[in-house]
Amino acid sequence: MKPSASAAAQMAAVVAEPSAPAGQPAAADFQRGLDERVWRWLTLSPALLLLLALSVLPLVNLFATSFFTVSWSGGHSSFAAAGLNNYRALAGDTLFRAGILNTILFALFAVGGQMLCGFVLALLCTGVTRGRLLYRTIFILPILVPGIVVGAIWKLLLNFDFGLVNQAIALVGIDPLNWLGSANTALASVIFVDIWHWTPFCFLLFLAGLQSLPQDVYEAAKIDGASGWQELTYVTLPMMLPTIMVTFAFRLVLAFKVFDEVYLLTGGGPGTSTQVMSFTLYQRFFREDQTGYGSAMSVAIIFMTCILLSAALAARGRMGAAK
Repeated sequence: MKPSASAAAQMAAVVAEPSAPAGQPAAADFQRGLDERVWRWLTLSPALLLLLALSVLPLVNLFATSFFTVSWSGGHSSFAAAGLNNYRALAGDTLFRAGILNTILFALFAVGGQMLCGFVLALLCTGVTRGRLLYRTIFILPILVPGIVVGAIWKLLLNFDFGLVNQAIALVGIDPLNWLGSANTALASVIFVDIWHWTPFCFLLFLAGLQSLPQDVYEAAKIDGASGWQELTYVTLPMMLPTIMVTFAFRLVLAFKVFDEVYLLTGGGPGTSTQVMSFTLYQRFFREDQTGYGSAMSVAIIFMTCILLSAALAARGRMGAAK
């Protein structure tokens, strides 16, 4: 049966119609993706420009200033090229070296104490059902107190003459101690205050981590006859390791920048017993107007902090890869 004349004409038109180029859909997809990328960068550009203005440019200016000696007269500054002299002077600055040592001691003991206390409190609160909200509220109260108020509170509590701490230890026959005025106890006192202030931060992170752990693993451990200690060491700690490492890295970096507790409690004394890097920088930069030298010291502190953070994150990555 032959097709009708109209059907034959339609078939001929279809055959004669030129086909679309094979690359046209790919070109359209590329153009669409290009438009999306341009739009994405346009929407991000205000935030990136703000970040550049508030973070990158000040750091560049700080680094450039570290190669100059800055003199101040009548509210005006004059710059003289110093080359690497400011950085060479850091090596011979006994106050800065004491600050490095005290900062390392402070960071290790303060962060270690905060994480230990925070983890223990989180474990205790995880198993509590009655009065849980009250306990959590009490445990997080110290972190809600402003730093300047923390300094005022503990300066009164640790006062040699009328502090409540000395009055309390006198009740058990111990002689009063000059907590903040003795080189033997000043740094330990500042570390204790920092532990009291920042333990709630670790507590909240650890509590959130513990509550997110899968319960079926604990049920399997109980079926296998694991004790509470075995659950802690073989189940809880391995699963909490990422949270522990993130908390450690974050608190370690902040501990290296400690300033307020030292400034409010001891002022860096007695002698250099509580001299930390941030307080040394404050003295050189603001009290002594050594702008160029203080800038070099700032660059050195930033460099050491970046190395520290990189090492902590690398350790976390290796632990994650080992799992």
